[in-house]
Amino acid sequence: MTALLLALAMDLALGDPRNRWHPVAWVGGALATGRRRFAGASPRRLLLGGAVTVGGVALLAAVAAHGIERLLAPWPMVALVVEAGLLKCALSARGLFAAVLRVRAALARGDLAVARAALGADLVSRPTAALGAGLAGSAAVESLAENLTDSLVAPLFFYMLGGLPAAWAYRVVNTADAMLGYREGELEYLGKAAARLDDVLNWVPARIAAVTIVAGAGLTRASTREAWRTLRRDGTRTASPNAGLTMAAMAGAVGVTLSKPGHYTLGAGPWPDARTIARACRVAAGAAGLAVGLIALGVWALG
Repeated sequence: MTALLLALAMDLALGDPRNRWHPVAWVGGALATGRRRFAGASPRRLLLGGAVTVGGVALLAAVAAHGIERLLAPWPMVALVVEAGLLKCALSARGLFAAVLRVRAALARGDLAVARAALGADLVSRPTAALGAGLAGSAAVESLAENLTDSLVAPLFFYMLGGLPAAWAYRVVNTADAMLGYREGELEYLGKAAARLDDVLNWVPARIAAVTIVAGAGLTRASTREAWRTLRRDGTRTASPNAGLTMAAMAGAVGVTLSKPGHYTLGAGPWPDARTIARACRVAAGAAGLAVGLIALGVWALG
């Protein structure tokens, strides 16, 4: 419990370290090495290579986390600070909200070019150069809702279940999905194991996050009723079995349409603008607080 709360305090106070010092960047480097190793292979070898890469890096991260815990066990205070620091690096609430608010600020100024650049740099992998203001706002709110699971709820959920090794095994799988889980070229095969495993691991956390968005709407004077109704109606309209749940709940909560053209449309209402992005951030903050409270109770109960 203390390590979890200290990790959250570190995240809110300090944000993310620079890439060269961030363990997620090291994970990304290891995954990139695996990708290069299997480049040009047959589809069958790519499937196997992708599974070996993500499984091997996840196992290595979990073993390293366990080893650090064992090594520092004789010094409880040092162990607590290091564990909290490593858990903090497995999540990124402050970074998520900051990235979304940069897009909001740019849209509020009418600077669409900066908004597009901020989206592409920090939040989405889709092309952003042709996005209008409405679709740019939509992408920001979609990312906020989806990444509430990836960046906060899921790492803490797995920390509750299996401590630091489980949290870091999850972070590796989620990072591998972000890097490799695309249906294009060799990644169709190389990233399949990461994408499927990420779907499985996020199944429960995504549903926790979606329910807390519904509840967070009530805490922030958004629409709990519409959040729940849109979640039930539109939550399964995305190819992902998880991402649509949080996005649909958020669309209903703030009364907007969220869309990735050619893929899905969720909710009903106008496109998100700077004002509704700010409302979505308030809903997400309420949801994050509720999710942290639930998981902290779980850590206390299991501990």
